[in-house]
Amino acid sequence: QVHLVESGGGLVQAGGSLRLSCRASGSIFSINAMGWYRQAPGNERELVARIITGGTTNYADSVKGRFTISRDNAKNTVYLQMNSLKPEDTAVYYCDGDIRVGAHTYHYWGQGTQVTVSS
Repeated sequence: QVHLVESGGGLVQAGGSLRLSCRASGSIFSINAMGWYRQAPGNERELVARIITGGTTNYADSVKGRFTISRDNAKNTVYLQMNSLKPEDTAVYYCDGDIRVGAHTYHYWGQGTQVTVSS
């Protein structure tokens, strides 16, 4: 069993910064990719940023230049540094991972962490 646990959400004023963390734990053989999605009320869940083995990253256009995803492989942890936050960044942020357990790779979600940006 694998668990993803997020932390670092909260309330911040527009223009401020937050750093989200997500740690994977359990019977992990390897991690292929980890990332962040978000879901605002009434909207579908959308990709924010993702990082794959080797360090290749991709970002939603709406966060390019403001958010940075990084990964600490030794800690099985992915981070999302969010700068210049806007009210439209308000959402529940979910961590995800494509994680190999034994001979198979599975997709996992974290429980989510709320980010609220006030204007």
